Amino acid sequence: MRFRLKKLSRKKQQRLIPPIQIQVRDGKFEIMGIGAWHSYWRDPYHLLLTIPWTAFLILIFTSYITINALFALAYLIGGDCIANAQPGSFLDVFFFSVQTLASIGYGAMYPKTTYANIIVTIEAMIGLVGIAVMTGLAFARFSRPTARVVFSRVAVITPHNAMPTLVFRSANKRRNIILEAQMRVYLMRDEVTLEGQFMRRFHDLKLLTNQTPSFTLSWSVMHVIDEFSPLYGMTPESLTQTNTILIVSLSGLDETVSQVVHARHTYGANEILWNNQFADIFHHTPDGHRYIDYNRFHDVFPLDEKS
Repeated sequence: MRFRLKKLSRKKQQRLIPPIQIQVRDGKFEIMGIGAWHSYWRDPYHLLLTIPWTAFLILIFTSYITINALFALAYLIGGDCIANAQPGSFLDVFFFSVQTLASIGYGAMYPKTTYANIIVTIEAMIGLVGIAVMTGLAFARFSRPTARVVFSRVAVITPHNAMPTLVFRSANKRRNIILEAQMRVYLMRDEVTLEGQFMRRFHDLKLLTNQTPSFTLSWSVMHVIDEFSPLYGMTPESLTQTNTILIVSLSGLDETVSQVVHARHTYGANEILWNNQFADIFHHTPDGHRYIDYNRFHDVFPLDEKS
């Protein structure tokens, strides 16, 4: 059996794979339009999930008015087909359409011709499907799990147990518990292979602790820069030259909603501070209790200075 591969024209290929624009801003690679709700216009379901709530409600209201107006015109075309409705009255047939679409059925107005019954049947089916779809979309938007996790604005490279260590902070802003939280950190940079081929390569950074049974308050994430680390031998200049960025990914089970939540953050080369240290956020009260001062969560200072 032979298969013939049909070659797509250049015009069709461009329609299938639209061009993607990438730019470097503040040391980070940015894909133009990624995550923007209007970028999902080819995928209606994702568009309705990502569109802002205000636009979503306006869309529902506009669609509801438009559908009822179209069916009102259909009833007007049928002439005097609705009992107890004034002949030629758009408002009467419009509100009759509202009652039919929502399955209200007050009984004051009802279809009295075969044409009107056919339109009512079609509208009743559209109403049932529309209510189901809108209810499902609204529930999907409300039930999407989200994580309110904050990451420090910068990462630092500081000595830890006599070893240079990459450190950044994260904190759970919801004051609940994220169970079995897992942290993954990836380093992405430009590299050239021995064959001279340019590539954008990912490296998985090994963390001192990449998992915690309960992420409640704060978490200092550490990566030791030893001879096995992708950061070994790197300098601030080489990080910038290779367009290095750190990609942080956190996932865990939200105890409140019993759903998996995700959080993501990136650090550009200019957001990795060398020979700096985070300010201490743990303090003691006069009566011996400990507390966390989140006002200094993002504060760093050079190693030759005191906090």
